[in-house]
This record gives sequence, C-alpha cells and structure tokens, in this order.
Amino acid sequence: MNVHFIRNRSALAVAGLLLAAAAPTAYASLDTETAPAPTRGTPYIETQLFFGTERPDGGPAVTERQFTAFVDREVTPGFPDGLTVQDGRGQWRDANGRVEKERSYELILLYPVSAAGANDRKIEEVRRAYEKAFRQEAVARVDDRTRVDF
Repeated sequence: MNVHFIRNRSALAVAGLLLAAAAPTAYASLDTETAPAPTRGTPYIETQLFFGTERPDGGPAVTERQFTAFVDREVTPGFPDGLTVQDGRGQWRDANGRVEKERSYELILLYPVSAAGANDRKIEEVRRAYEKAFRQEAVARVDDRTRVDF
C-alpha cells in the first residue's frame, strides 16, 4: 500500500472523530431551551386560582351561574383591569383521604410586580370567601413571575 494513502486515510479518520466529538457541542448551542427568553413586556405576577365545584358535605355542586356571580361580586371589584376564567376537570385528595374528581374553574390574574403586596391580601380574601360560601376545604393558588406585553 502507498504510505501517502495510509496517512491521508488516517488523517481523515482523525478529522471525522474530532467532528463527531464536537458535533454535540455545536448543536447544543442551537438548543432553544437554553436560548434567552425575549425581554419584551413588563415584569408581572401571574396568579392562578383553582376552584372546585363539588361540596365536601355532599350538597349540590357549584353551578356556572353561582360561580359567575361569585366572580362578579368577589373578584371583579378588586381586579377590574381584567381576568380570565377557564373551565376545567380535576381531582385532589380531600381531608378524609378520598380522591375527589370534579368540574372546576381556573381563574387567572395578571398584575404588575409592584402591586403584588396589595393584591396578595385581595387574593387571599377571594380564596377564603369561596371556601366559606361553598363550604370548600381549599382553593389552590399558584404564583409565577412572568413578563406581559399588552
């Protein structure tokens, strides 16, 4: 065999191995999960509240009309700039250890970070009002920081 052919073949093999080893690094830089999020918008808090409709005492489930009236009476006055309500189905383990499956509502509130302190009190009042009005064990709450652009 020709010595030049062997050297060229070896050089190509080494180059191929180097490219194969470097490829994951090169492609990792294209990974969209590590790309920075756009900085558009204003810092906001997104609060999600989850309202179950089944009553622990076995009474009639909270109706859409009752829930809408509750939102109009208890939520809208404190959050007149807007909110979103979504229908849901969910389940959770109650205080007696039973898994309750029920129709539910998700209420989404968006507000500037600067209003978080004042809104925290209002949100807690909404949660307690629902628990009392419809004899619920709990209203779940999730808070996340986000950016919002209207």
